[in-house]
Amino acid sequence: MSNGNQIPVVDLTQRQGKIYTRSIDGFFQRIRLLSGWPLLLGYLLLPWLNWDGRQAVLFDLPSRQFHILGLTFWPQDFPLLAWLLIIAAFTLFAVTVFAGRVWCGYTCPQTVWTAIYMWVEELCEGSRNQRMRRDRAPMTVDKAARKSTKHGLWLLVAFVTGFTFVGYFSPIRDMALRLGSFELGFWEIAWINFFTWATYINAGWLREQVCIYICPYARFQSVMFDEDTLIVSYDPARGEPRGARRRDARPEGLGDCIDCELCVQVCPTGIDIRNGLQYECITCALCIDACDSVMDRMNYPRGLIRYTTERALAGGRTRILRPRLLGYATAVLVMMGLFAWTLFTRVPLEVDVQRDRHQTYQEAVDGSIHNLYGVKVLNKDQRPHSYRLWVTGPGGTETVLKLEAREAIELGSGEVGELPVRLRLPAGERLTMPAVTVEFHVEAVDAPGVRASAESRFLGPQ
Repeated sequence: MSNGNQIPVVDLTQRQGKIYTRSIDGFFQRIRLLSGWPLLLGYLLLPWLNWDGRQAVLFDLPSRQFHILGLTFWPQDFPLLAWLLIIAAFTLFAVTVFAGRVWCGYTCPQTVWTAIYMWVEELCEGSRNQRMRRDRAPMTVDKAARKSTKHGLWLLVAFVTGFTFVGYFSPIRDMALRLGSFELGFWEIAWINFFTWATYINAGWLREQVCIYICPYARFQSVMFDEDTLIVSYDPARGEPRGARRRDARPEGLGDCIDCELCVQVCPTGIDIRNGLQYECITCALCIDACDSVMDRMNYPRGLIRYTTERALAGGRTRILRPRLLGYATAVLVMMGLFAWTLFTRVPLEVDVQRDRHQTYQEAVDGSIHNLYGVKVLNKDQRPHSYRLWVTGPGGTETVLKLEAREAIELGSGEVGELPVRLRLPAGERLTMPAVTVEFHVEAVDAPGVRASAESRFLGPQ
């Protein structure tokens, strides 16, 4: 108790009532279709496409090769992945500062798949009012048939989702052939089942619970909001006080909100946007399209619920360019530029030199000094190459050391070759110090620009 008033307590573990959403059409829902469907189709079709005779996107874990649109990445390239994730995070921060949770409302996989499941539900069980009446009614043959059809279609969508996801890690065409003959491997079956049921549960049953309780983005997004962030908001100055009325009527003392609650009925997270900004809001704009349709019927101006900012609602002028947004945007542009430069200038070749650790050096009968090495060459290109090897002193200077190795090494795409190498200091020559730095250079004979180097040390008597 506080000041005689009871403090409300909310139990987050209590069972939430089912949200029956109402379908609505409108300008922003057409934008959601244009943004969500290309991503969905890209996800489903990309593993079926070929690039240079290979699956366009394939994360080949057993071979430790990651093929992405003609580029092959190796575990050594994981810093690029970390860099890409940092760029994605900063991009999300910049978008959130500018336009709030538009990612959640328009392109988040949870939102896209949930929308598909809701469409299937309406297709099988009817409109919002029909679904509510049917759920309250006792079980009948018609009700059982409709619900069985709905869950069957849900599982079909979930299976396609899970099968496609595994197809990014196992060649999907071969996997489809083996699926028909029941020859899938244990891990393929296990992961397909996992992602099938995960999709079915998330999009079919959890739905808004993922956005409200599970997704961390809903929790920390408020840190990035400011008074100029674009949000979906109800205009209380124009809408209050609420009240029902006849069409075209404008009763004195009432605002434009007719209290139809259509904005609540269409909300996928079940909130009332008229209560102000709430972290559950995913800015999907369903309430905007619903309210605009009511305003059109009432012959009122649109925009009672709209994309706006807190500063604009307070009567001020929104500032688009502000320090935080400019900082994020600048960081993203710089990182994207450096990432693109690194990606397109990376050499598809890697060289590693291991000196024989069992002995420091060998002294031959003729007085020459020998060091043994193992030079590993990794062809990271999509086609085979023939490589030549040579050695220089520090900084590329000439050296008196003589290289004894095969003249060339042939390697196929993604192949690793190890070349035994002997460096010889001719008799009569002496080192200025017990150990000198040497550089091993490997270059593709048929592609002179493909070149890599690695350092090692030559040991001998001073």
